[in-house]
Amino acid sequence: MKKNNSIWTFFASVRLAIFTLSFLALSSIIGTIIPQGESSTFYVQKFGPKMAQFFQVLDIPDMYYSWWFVGLLGILSCNLIICSLDRFPAVLKIIRADNFSVPVNRLAKMRERKSWSMLTSDFNGPGLSDILKRNGWKPQSKKTDNGELFFSQKGAWSRTGVYIVHTSILIILAGGIIGHFLGFKGSVMIPETKSSSKIYSYDNSTPIDLGFEVRCDSFAIEYYDNGMPRDYRSSLTILENGKEVLQRDIEVNSPLTYKGITFYQSSYEGYQDFVVTIKNSVTDKSKNFVASFQKQKLWEEAGIRFGVINAEGMGKRIVRSKLWVKVGDAPAVIEWVEDGKEITAGSDNNYKISVKQMYATGLQVARDPGVWLVYIGCGLMLLGLFIAFFMSHKRIWLSIQRDDDKTSSLLLSGSANKNRTDFSRQFSLLAEQLSKKIGSTEL
Repeated sequence: MKKNNSIWTFFASVRLAIFTLSFLALSSIIGTIIPQGESSTFYVQKFGPKMAQFFQVLDIPDMYYSWWFVGLLGILSCNLIICSLDRFPAVLKIIRADNFSVPVNRLAKMRERKSWSMLTSDFNGPGLSDILKRNGWKPQSKKTDNGELFFSQKGAWSRTGVYIVHTSILIILAGGIIGHFLGFKGSVMIPETKSSSKIYSYDNSTPIDLGFEVRCDSFAIEYYDNGMPRDYRSSLTILENGKEVLQRDIEVNSPLTYKGITFYQSSYEGYQDFVVTIKNSVTDKSKNFVASFQKQKLWEEAGIRFGVINAEGMGKRIVRSKLWVKVGDAPAVIEWVEDGKEITAGSDNNYKISVKQMYATGLQVARDPGVWLVYIGCGLMLLGLFIAFFMSHKRIWLSIQRDDDKTSSLLLSGSANKNRTDFSRQFSLLAEQLSKKIGSTEL
């Protein structure tokens, strides 16, 4: 019925698989050359109005999610499923085949074969079986009308390697679909000491509620001698219902993941405001304040007034700040403070104060619930490729047939569906050992 079904035959064909894979590869090249996710104005300026309109019709700016690219993936999936359903039963039949039912005349026509003539009285079935075992085979035997037949095989399930690869591709595609429809990608800019419970989608800048808050406790940046940024990192805290549940420092290639949502360090932005940290060295209590340039701030609880009255910069970077601090009735302290350094203030110098330029950390945020399916699919693909290319189904038959009361014929036959050169070497070694054991005439 399947063979007479033209639709089934079409989707089960290898030609369809080759066409689909070739078109997907070509499309991926186009998607790499043409920038993705840009505005309509960008494509008009770069490619012209007519070409830009053509791009919009075919969804080239968002090609990997376009209707035709998703359609190609759907065709490939159908092709893999139907191709596997069409061919796997025959493979399963070979794996489960009764190899003792193979006629002796067929064994005598196999590519790998050796035959001997021996005296019936010299026949030693267990001794021949031991030789097979020493060579890694696990023979089974069956009595026949005129003698005995030994059979052993290795790697029967290696025939399923290609179908494991097919399954892995389908799992990867399923993981991608789940990640696309149930996941999200966005970004957020969080100033130091501030928090956010929302991010903004890459697709349309709509807000996405995280279900918890992310606070940027501090942001640190290191520079090369020429003033170029060398490394930057953020100290983040996750809050739920106002309570801190997780704190982690992140930097490029070292993200934070919480409840399946991953935060990547991606960018930063410098402000003209300052972060002033005041710590009581006696009580070990500290507090961060955001201070505007040349505006006085008050920590009422400690009776401390302070402000940044001057600053020196290199480009957009503040390298040191002039800080004014007055603790209670003690004389005011005015000092230049380098980024990351501290000064002391108060009648007993019991307050340590530092000041730095305020930054906002730029985070890329992604949730992909299908990523584990993708990882599993990739693992299965490696396994399937290894089985398909480096393993083979090898079979050995050893038949003893009595010609008459005095003489018997011994036939060793074998086959392998892949890597026949290596199997031929193994077969020759086994035949040589059997020949020495039998001590008979080779036919």
